[in-house]
Amino acid sequence: MNTPFYQLRFKQKMIREFTPNWFAVVMGTGVVALIMAHSPVVSDLFYRLGFMLWGINTLLFCVFSVLYLARWFFYPKEAKQIFSHSSMSLFLGTIPMALATILNGFLVYGINSWGEFAVLIAVKLWYVDVLLAVLIGWIVPFCMFSRQQHALPTMTAMWLLPIVAAEVAASSGGLILNVAPHLPNAVAILWSSYVLWGMSVLPAFLVLAILVLRLALHQIPEKELAISSWLSIGPIGTGALAMLLLGQAAPQVLQQHNLYMLGPFLQHSGLLIALVFMGVGIWWLGLAIFATLYHFKQGIPFNLGWWGLTFPLGVFILAMQQLAIQLQWSVLTFVVHTLMVLLFTLWVLVTLKTIRGAYTGQLFFSPCLQIWKQQQENH
Repeated sequence: MNTPFYQLRFKQKMIREFTPNWFAVVMGTGVVALIMAHSPVVSDLFYRLGFMLWGINTLLFCVFSVLYLARWFFYPKEAKQIFSHSSMSLFLGTIPMALATILNGFLVYGINSWGEFAVLIAVKLWYVDVLLAVLIGWIVPFCMFSRQQHALPTMTAMWLLPIVAAEVAASSGGLILNVAPHLPNAVAILWSSYVLWGMSVLPAFLVLAILVLRLALHQIPEKELAISSWLSIGPIGTGALAMLLLGQAAPQVLQQHNLYMLGPFLQHSGLLIALVFMGVGIWWLGLAIFATLYHFKQGIPFNLGWWGLTFPLGVFILAMQQLAIQLQWSVLTFVVHTLMVLLFTLWVLVTLKTIRGAYTGQLFFSPCLQIWKQQQENH
């Protein structure tokens, strides 16, 4: 029987079994809040609602951070088991990606309220985000290679989670430069963002290539993991968005260093890369929809993995929106608005199910803790 939320604090279950996949809630809610700032319908109202949602999302990130740090403080031996778990360790990548939605909100919403101070906060958070993204991008794959057991039939798109965090940081770097291109370290942020893009997008496409082989040989994942198919859109959408934002900022940033020719080149190449990425993303989006519909009749059990419906689609929408603006492509704008409606609908659905699951205690479950308990019993 599930333990109601109000009883969890007495049994310390919420802290002991708090896992990083909760940060996917912040990712999904954060990207919806950022998109609401550019909604075509009743823009002022949606902007205010987006600002409120970003504020709530920032609070959620702080609460989840405290809970997860508390788990490491009170139950360090149990928390450490995550590095040996083949699937839960992948969700460590959601932490820097969740932080990216918070710092992006300071640039989208905070400047109107706090001015340059919001930019300063965003830059400081970006450094933290980059550090977390790089460390997790190294440590989690190394644990996969050295201490975990993986097999091709059980592979899913969740392998992308620790890798994609670096390109999310790259897109945040591009947003910072578009808002404040005259920062003293603007060029360093630009070059660092391109490096982050390279250490994320290229490995992500290697994973996607292996994922195609896995799908061809072993069919789509079982219904419990059906939503993971949507994660494939994430690195494509974020990679395109980073190229567009960095390319747009490059001419103004580089002219300060007399690199007049390089700036327009980066801008034009960013547009071309993003356009090609959109094609690849549309292909994966179609597969994700078909995979979901395939299991829909049988019923897809709810878990926190359902938040994979929101963030990947959200960044894909942001990339398409930025591409439509830079190319002045009205047809693409119509597609963006249609996908926005889909995203908002999915977000409301997943949010309601998450609130219910959190209240009943159903979602507070740590698989790596269960394995650790079994090991302790065997000894």
